[in-house]
This record gives sequence, structure tokens and C-alpha cells, in this order.
Amino acid sequence: MSLSVTDAHVRLGDKQVLGGVSATFATGQVTAIVGPNGAGKSTLLTCLAGLRKLDRGQVLLDSTDINDIPARTRAQRLAYLPQIPEVAWAIDARTLVGLGRTPFIGARGLSTADDEAVDRAINLAGVADLADRTVATLSGGERARVLLARALAGEPEWLLADEPLAGLDPGHQLDAGDLFRRMAAEQGHGVIVTLHDLHMALRMADRVLVLAGGRVLADGAPRDALSPEILAQTYGIEARTAEGAAGPMIEIISRRN
Repeated sequence: MSLSVTDAHVRLGDKQVLGGVSATFATGQVTAIVGPNGAGKSTLLTCLAGLRKLDRGQVLLDSTDINDIPARTRAQRLAYLPQIPEVAWAIDARTLVGLGRTPFIGARGLSTADDEAVDRAINLAGVADLADRTVATLSGGERARVLLARALAGEPEWLLADEPLAGLDPGHQLDAGDLFRRMAAEQGHGVIVTLHDLHMALRMADRVLVLAGGRVLADGAPRDALSPEILAQTYGIEARTAEGAAGPMIEIISRRN
């Protein structure tokens, strides 16, 4: 199964946010999309999810145009986790996670199978201890983990997550990274995440797509896509890949003049 974008162009106001992006993503992989602020990462993710139409180009889910897939079917197959999610209701965390089953719910409400899917998502995201708490009482990091569980409750083929590690402490960042790896490697899901943390991209991704100025500067294995030359061109920094105790890491040395 594949999710692909071809010649994607998006203009917001007088800014060309995406200027000809093409890429094909495969299930069974974690792909990290990285790049500086304003590179077009979030816009690309919303286009892949079918939530924003391209000015030019095409997004295909398998061989079908994303815009030709009914919204309910699309929501069953693709879960989108926004960067700045809003929760407007005074509900408990378990109820919020249950909203992830909305595309599957029939006239009689949540079924036994739906309840079981919610339980699995809560356990996968490690939020069982938060399930009975009102969402408004959760910290930003706790809320982020519950919202991840909501996305997982739909048991989608694809998880598209915009900055899912933002606001998480280091331990929970590692937990989330390990979860994404298991989803891809063991369960065959496609996972696409946008990240600012280059070290986590190197650590958890099978593939890294580097965007800058709405275009793809690099696309490949993490070490290749995050080479010193690409990092200098993308971020204006001097950096190198070093071997750490847990594997390769990126050492940022200085700002380039």
C-alpha cells in the first residue's frame, strides 16, 4: 500500500508554500519530514491527509485520488494528528480517545469491538493512568499522549502526525518513537511524522524527507538525508553525525556565516 504526492503546489496568500513536491510513502516504514520553519512540512501533511486541496498536483492513496475517496472511508484509513489540537469539551480522556472510533460507529454507538480498540489504543499510548481524568486537567504533554491514543483508536493504515513529540518529556519522546517503530515494523502501518528534532529523526525514522522553501532537498536513508552538506544547505549550520552510546546522533557545532 502506498501514499504518494506528485508535483504538489500550494500557495497561501502571496507565499508559495509547496513548489513541486513529489514523494511516495510506503507502509511498514516511519518517514520523518524535517526542515526549517516555514518549509511547508505541515502543509504537505494536511495535503497527504486530504484535508487541504492542492493548487496543482495530485495525492494518491494506493491508485485513487485522495479527493475521490469518501470522507468516512478516508478517515478510517488515515489518522491525522495536528500540531496544535484543540479540545473544546469537558470530557474525560477515555471518552476523547473513543472519538477516534467515530468513522466506524454505527447507529447504536460504540460496539464491543470499538471498546476493545479504545482499550488497545490507551495501552499502546501508555495513558491508562489518565483515562478517567478530565482532559482540561491534563498537562500539555499528557494531553498530547491522549490525543495520540485517539488517533490510534481508529487503527488506521496510515498515521500522519504533525510534531507529535513536541511538548513531551525525553522519556515519553522515546516511548512515542518506539511506538511508531513498532507500528511500522511489526504491524505494517505507514507512519509519517514532521519533526524539528533531528536527533529523533535520525534515531527512529527509516527514511527522512528534507523540505526547504517548499521543495525537497533530500529524500533517503536518515544518515544520507541528514548529511553535513544537506544540514548546512537547509539550516545554515555546521553539524556532523557522531556515534553515541545508543547509536548515531547529530552534533550541531555552530551557525555557519
